[in-house]
Amino acid sequence: MAMEYWAPIAARRRALADQLAGLPDDRWSTPSLCGAWTVRDVVAHLVLPHVVSIPGFATAMVRAGGRFERANVAMTARVAERPTDELVGDLRRFADSRAKPPIFDSLAPLTEVLVHGQDIRIPLDLDDEASVDLWEASLGFLVQPKARRGFVSVRLDGFRLRATDCGWTHGTGDDVSGPARALAMAVLGRTARADELRGAGADRLVALAAG
Repeated sequence: MAMEYWAPIAARRRALADQLAGLPDDRWSTPSLCGAWTVRDVVAHLVLPHVVSIPGFATAMVRAGGRFERANVAMTARVAERPTDELVGDLRRFADSRAKPPIFDSLAPLTEVLVHGQDIRIPLDLDDEASVDLWEASLGFLVQPKARRGFVSVRLDGFRLRATDCGWTHGTGDDVSGPARALAMAVLGRTARADELRGAGADRLVALAAG
């Protein structure tokens, strides 16, 4: 049986809520690392699965012509209109939720809270104390073929990825080494920690992450 990560998921959600609780109102409009979304939008995205009903989701899908990404953006924008204290409260209230996308196990919501936590914390210059073992578990998930469904945006053919802060490795080809969280961010199309990556394939991986 695969290991479950619900306890650390809950802990990471609560840790993020604690940091956001004291955030000045004007900082909520800070651009995040997640596309065109602000910090507020990313927080709204994290709580969205817990505050939008199945009928509400179905309606959004119909309005979006069956396109999930378009529906997700529309629903996130709607949730983001809520007051900041409600968004923080929802992060705490649903911290123990075990909701997850179909076909995935708890590694999917673990990866989401880890990476979106970085999307929020890096622009705000907030500390992140997520342990290396959680990032190692997330990397193991991200190199699975099914992770390409809604997670991984970078093709990893021709790379040998090696985490320098744990024993994790994957693939064959040009070496890319660095901390586990820097590798995960690059695999997910983020370049914010690109300066932490080394190796013959580092520049190519960063270019792919930059799109």
